[in-house]
Amino acid sequence: MYEILNQVTAELTSETSLFALTTTEVNGIEVKSFALAPPTLRDVWSLTEPHADNNYIIYEDERWLYKDAHAEVASIGNWLLANGVEPGDRIAIAMRNFPEWTLAYWGAVNVGVAVVGINAWWIEEELAFALEDSQPKILICDQQRYDRFTNIQDRFPDMRVIGVRMENPGEDVIDYAELKAFGGDQPTPDFDTDSDACIFYTSGTTGRPKGAQLTHRSCINQLMGYVLSTYVYNISSARLNGDMENDGTQPPPITIVTTPLFHVTANNCVMQPATIGGGTMIHMYKWDAREALEIIEREKVNGLTGVPVMSREVLTHPDFEKFDTSSITTMGGGGAQVPPDLVLKIDDKLVNGKPGTGYGMTEGSGMMCSITKDYYVANPESVGPAIAVYESKIVDENGNEVADGELGEICFKSAAIFKGYLNNPEATAETIRDGWLYTGDIARKDENGFVYIMDRAKDMLIRGGENVYCAEVESSIYKFDGIAECSVFGVPDDRLGEEVGVAIYLTPGVTMTAEDLRAHCKATMAAYKSPRYIWFLDHPLPRNASGKFLKRELKDALDTALAV
Repeated sequence: MYEILNQVTAELTSETSLFALTTTEVNGIEVKSFALAPPTLRDVWSLTEPHADNNYIIYEDERWLYKDAHAEVASIGNWLLANGVEPGDRIAIAMRNFPEWTLAYWGAVNVGVAVVGINAWWIEEELAFALEDSQPKILICDQQRYDRFTNIQDRFPDMRVIGVRMENPGEDVIDYAELKAFGGDQPTPDFDTDSDACIFYTSGTTGRPKGAQLTHRSCINQLMGYVLSTYVYNISSARLNGDMENDGTQPPPITIVTTPLFHVTANNCVMQPATIGGGTMIHMYKWDAREALEIIEREKVNGLTGVPVMSREVLTHPDFEKFDTSSITTMGGGGAQVPPDLVLKIDDKLVNGKPGTGYGMTEGSGMMCSITKDYYVANPESVGPAIAVYESKIVDENGNEVADGELGEICFKSAAIFKGYLNNPEATAETIRDGWLYTGDIARKDENGFVYIMDRAKDMLIRGGENVYCAEVESSIYKFDGIAECSVFGVPDDRLGEEVGVAIYLTPGVTMTAEDLRAHCKATMAAYKSPRYIWFLDHPLPRNASGKFLKRELKDALDTALAV
């Protein structure tokens, strides 16, 4: 089966193919790229004009055809240019997954304005940091995010605010309807392929998030790699099953946007592929498995992806058999490892569907490895081989490449790799070395090039698709009086993948309740970072010879039933 996969990949990336590979110089480094990659995301958007009468976005009882979206996107771009926002400037978007998120994104990037994706979970201080760091000229937000912004607004006296679906806007808020009604054809100002398209913040290991700068070049190469990967697996699986005439073409994707658009998972790996394929995206106000089943049946959804727990909740919902899910051809997840039992459950329970997943990160502009269909069923613990536009290697602690089967840190090089961290050259230099992205993840490759993610070198856990850096949570907890020692780590969770756990040794004589600690955490960080499991120990935490806490020993020794 692996020979077929390699053969199809070679065919689709040959010199005469749409996905022909070449090398190009980015920041002085020769990297793989697609020879026919459009220079900007505006060029990608223009490719969707033939889909004018297709559904583009569905939200509750509202629908946008592609022609409606094109008119609105052009209008937004014209409004921005007419109101002092120029190519190279930034705007920030802070809202839940309303359709306006996607439309504002295209409106901005099409005129060379970078979008700063604001994590909708953030509290005021986290929001303030991102705005101070990225300096956007405009904040586009919904009511809940605006209410938070008002508490820090005096720190941003020159920032204009555009309100989306607000019930109680302030007097200074510009209604999004003004942008939508501005009108005009798609403006086409000049800007460079290596200019920023978006800045997505990743949780910081030292308590501050880092703004990853994704360029037009990096986003487009990731997008084309994603589409190439889809064709590779469609054709390879068809040939594996005796269908030698299958060219990999499928109907336009119809998908539910299940995860936040301020992450590459939804923005770069769901929204962009659906758009370029002339597909339809259904936005949900809030994730609900039964509502998803209703949407799948009503709209004939053919692809569902999100964090793995979402697929599990759909498949195990008590009403699953009451709905027609035969339209689904692909179901899976990203943002966390898909448990092998879920891979096989997807294959077993879907009539026409196969499981799929990928491995990626914000700094790689999205998915860098992928696996689906028969190949995933045969390798349920793998994330697949690197997508063809990415070079990959696994290195030891000295940076030397290791042999197949051996563990090491997995690294990638490609035109799809991000530019760097905004205002943080030290972190950029640590993460990108000689053009290689050092992921911090421990992996191995088998003899077929399939990658297996084994552990995270960074002190991080993933809760429901959200990265939680232990050092950030520990930093917050230590600000609470009476904490002598604390150690934060991930606790396995069937629904969310991991939950936040913390072991605490209090200063002698101090008393504290779990409720006190959680209230402190929720006042200083987004709620998802607050510990679910808390252990108050009557002795100092165990350390190794160098004084570091022994987290693995703590995790193994502590019983969740005894947590508070």
